[in-house]
Amino acid sequence: MSTTLAKKETVSRKWYVIDAAGKPLGRTAVKAATLLRGKHKVDYTPNVDCGDFVIVINAKEAILTGNKLTEKYYRHHSGWIGGLKEVQYKKLMNERPELAMQLAIKGMLAKNSLGRDQLTRLRVYAGAEHKHEAQKPEAWTEE
Repeated sequence: MSTTLAKKETVSRKWYVIDAAGKPLGRTAVKAATLLRGKHKVDYTPNVDCGDFVIVINAKEAILTGNKLTEKYYRHHSGWIGGLKEVQYKKLMNERPELAMQLAIKGMLAKNSLGRDQLTRLRVYAGAEHKHEAQKPEAWTEE
């Protein structure tokens, strides 16, 4: 029996919709990262970008468990002295819930050119509407 390896030219991509309403932010991010990487496919190959397109809706209604809203911070540094910026997740979820979801998913992808290419296939929306009906996305069901 021979092992089949996916090739970049032969990868077929589908569109999936994940609803984050009432679900933990991290659990939703795990599902999205799995779809973006292509690990749900039979012919998954780690060194080939064989993932699908993912649309995450209702990011505003995703929940954070425990005390994460008040104790968790998003921190980034400009590179200059005193350039540390930090935002509490309570403020981040109120003002930019799409960014909070995108950062969670980005942290679960590879830190190389493969991960950057996979992140370009992610679309995150705060509400229930999205503008990708022409692609005929399927609702992702948990298996």
